[in-house]
Order: sequence, then C-alpha cells, then structure tokens
Amino acid sequence: MHAFDILGDPVRRRILELLADGEQTSGAITEVIRAEFGLSQPGVSQHLRVLRDSGFASVRAAGARRFYAVEPAPLREVDAWFGRFRRFWDQRLDALETELARGRRAARTAGAEPGADADKTDPSAKGM
Repeated sequence: MHAFDILGDPVRRRILELLADGEQTSGAITEVIRAEFGLSQPGVSQHLRVLRDSGFASVRAAGARRFYAVEPAPLREVDAWFGRFRRFWDQRLDALETELARGRRAARTAGAEPGADADKTDPSAKGM
C-alpha cells in the first residue's frame, strides 16, 4: 500500500496523531477511536494492523498489553515528497507571519500613545 493510501484514512491519521504524543496501549487507542468514530474493537485492530504492516507503527508486547508507537521512517519519506511542494506555502506563511507582526506592532503603538484613549473614557477630556 502507498503511504498516501495509509494516511488517506481519517481513522489511521487519528491513530497516528495519538501515537505522536507517545507510546499508547491498544486499549487506550481503541477507547478514543470508539468514542470519536464509533468503531468496534475489531475495527480499530484492523487499522492498527494496517499501520503496523505498512511500517507506520510498531508494537511492543508487555504481558497481555500491546503498546503501539509511531515509526518515523515512512513519515520522513512523506515529508521528503512534500518537500518538493513546500515552497508553495512557505512564502505565504512567511507573508502571514509578517502581517501578524505588523498587527502586533500597531496594537502596541496604539496602546502606548499617551492619552490615546482619554477622550473615550474620561468625560472631562471633552470639556464636559
């Protein structure tokens, strides 16, 4: 299966998001996925198996419990593929960052002017 076939499924993406925070038991994963997607335990197990078989996740047994973790290699391959397209959004993100900085600077400047808001809050400022 191609990496984007794996990542195209919202349940598998959500499982990977959970695993990005650290190793999780299959029970903990099932609990979240059941609540969010209404899937049964066997349905979640199938998604975990696809992630495991495709190399996106690994499993470690500890007694009767199974702990799943993200495997970074396939994600690095996806990131490398996206790298070819990153230039299309990097410029826009840089422009957004510039505009946000301008807005913050303007807000600081407006708030720092002495008496800038005096006529709005103090009736005596208008000679009343």
